[in-house]
Amino acid sequence: MTLRVSVDTGGTFTDVVAIDEAGGRTYATKTPSTPQDPSVALQAGIEKILRSAGRSADEVEMVVHGTTSATNAVVEHEFEGIGLLVTRGFRHIIEIARQSVPDGYGNSFFWVKPPRLVPLHLVEEVGGRLDFSGAELEAVDERSVHEALSRLQARGVDRVAVCLLHSYASSEHERRVGEIAAEHFPGLAVSLSSTVLPEYREYERAMTTLLDVMVKPYCARYLREAERRIQTDQGDCAFLIMQSNGGVVTARRAAERPVTMLFSGPAAGVLGAIHMAGLSGIGDILTFDVGGTSTDVCVVRNGLPVLSSETVIEGYPVKVPIIDLATVGTGGGSIAWVDPQGSLKVGPRSAGADPGPISYGRGGTEPTVTDAALVLGRLPEALIGGELALRHDLAYAALEELGERVGLAPEEAAAGVLEIAAANQVHGIRRVTVHKGIDPSTYWLVSFGGAGGMLAADVAEFLGSRRILSPPNPGNLSALGLQVSDMRRDLVRTFVRRESTADPKEIIAAWSELGATGYEELRAEGVREGDMTAALAADLRYRGQSYEVRVLVPEEFSVTESTEAMWDLFHAAHDREFGYSYRGEQEVELVNLRVQAVGRIARPNIDVVDPAMPGGSDGRRPSRQVYWRKDGWTDCAVVARASLRPGSELEGPTIVEEYGSTVVLPRGWHARCDAAYNLLLEREPT
Repeated sequence: MTLRVSVDTGGTFTDVVAIDEAGGRTYATKTPSTPQDPSVALQAGIEKILRSAGRSADEVEMVVHGTTSATNAVVEHEFEGIGLLVTRGFRHIIEIARQSVPDGYGNSFFWVKPPRLVPLHLVEEVGGRLDFSGAELEAVDERSVHEALSRLQARGVDRVAVCLLHSYASSEHERRVGEIAAEHFPGLAVSLSSTVLPEYREYERAMTTLLDVMVKPYCARYLREAERRIQTDQGDCAFLIMQSNGGVVTARRAAERPVTMLFSGPAAGVLGAIHMAGLSGIGDILTFDVGGTSTDVCVVRNGLPVLSSETVIEGYPVKVPIIDLATVGTGGGSIAWVDPQGSLKVGPRSAGADPGPISYGRGGTEPTVTDAALVLGRLPEALIGGELALRHDLAYAALEELGERVGLAPEEAAAGVLEIAAANQVHGIRRVTVHKGIDPSTYWLVSFGGAGGMLAADVAEFLGSRRILSPPNPGNLSALGLQVSDMRRDLVRTFVRRESTADPKEIIAAWSELGATGYEELRAEGVREGDMTAALAADLRYRGQSYEVRVLVPEEFSVTESTEAMWDLFHAAHDREFGYSYRGEQEVELVNLRVQAVGRIARPNIDVVDPAMPGGSDGRRPSRQVYWRKDGWTDCAVVARASLRPGSELEGPTIVEEYGSTVVLPRGWHARCDAAYNLLLEREPT
């Protein structure tokens, strides 16, 4: 029998899930993350899950990994040693940037640009020029390339991004620069924009390439060390890495283009939520992933997540295919504090894994959301199956001090911390729902992550929502999501054509070329012919617009060789997104063609319930006093999640405890365990 193991590295804990491919038996565990070297926690987690399952290392067939390593490198502003090569005359691409200001003019007087990824003195110009079609106007000046790289290296640069004008239309010049760097400057890490993002818009292409090269050395070392540890202990098993688009690649491929690893952990969580909700026949969901440092939210319609080709991280634009997520800096480890005006705040600073919340007893000095929940009686005396004992006395003292500063009793201050945390999370949900014309109350809120079930009911009441789905082992759902992913390759080509003059055969041919490239890459990863499919898309706009709308195009377009339906789909998508369209009034313009090549990976037969899961199967536990803002201290039922079976029902107020997470069921809420062992929470009408 063989095992498939998935490991999701978070800010506080590293989550691990193992599935027996023969019987579908599922095992889950957690281990503290090791930020200085995440590969240590990765291997420790694998060893721990093997001990729990009573299995040997040589039975592991595949390891799938979601990691925040690329994201952390950006968040921590590791900018030293980065240089940029641009076409002569375009040295100020980063300085000019865009005229837009986040959130419009409301913040224009107070918004401060984020730190520069590369200072101007580390931006070098090189000779050579292409026109917009990719035709060469001037050959690459190889001498200027050599001199520019020499100057950058002399100034301490060890990472270089190359972004030459119009290289999305032809990669020839950038490839030559890369060859010169490899031949004469082997110590430099180099990222080419024609490889990272072969798409027009010079500023976004330059920024994405800079982010890629910024994290490249760190990610390469980390993935290399992680793969070495795995191969030493588990032998020659497959090692796959989750990308932001919800697909996996080999570790070698991920290291070549690490910018695609941004948000890989949250993307896996969305896949896990879709899988578990699907088992209960639910397709429209809002994923609510609450970890130690942040909360990630995604809209899923009919079982499909909303996709995007652009996002922002730490104020920097990055154009990579990504599951459209909103992130809020509020999680279980978020720190509660008082601002100079005397108002209580929560986040975005977090206690992280080290030292962690005060109640962990590891040297934390500032109260967190977790400490507040413990003071209110919403958490047990120990987490992760009893491995992490919590210090109630330390948490209470911290909340008592915090309460004195704002004139509240300790339990009132703690309740305020949880309420503010929930309000912060609601803002994130509204960004991807209400602000886009979506009523969140019509969706099921799928709560997971270590702190998701603890806050979900408060968030739902803020939103006016009455339905929550809590999957089994919610603290490990992102790791489970890694088990239900496929290999994906996203390819794009800037292909500007007007509706009135576009040649359908030319468009179909370009799509075919992109698809062939994607299939070739999948074959190189060992995907079989019968397991490959391709999804077509196009970025379109009305002439004169500065933004595009992505349209998913049925594959039969390539058979009929007609693009009429594509323009119609755009009008409908524009109307759906913005509330109006110019059908029959304004000409449509094609900007980019896209193909997502998918290589299906055989999924294990997942049995989501492990009766031997740490946390016990002893059913109802001793009740305890829990503080509720409306009712005060109340004797509350406490139930072990492992004891619930299909048909089990619960009435609030109840606390449901399990390994890695706690579900809080307030008064007025009812819960039912369904056939998939999902806990379906519904609020009584008021």
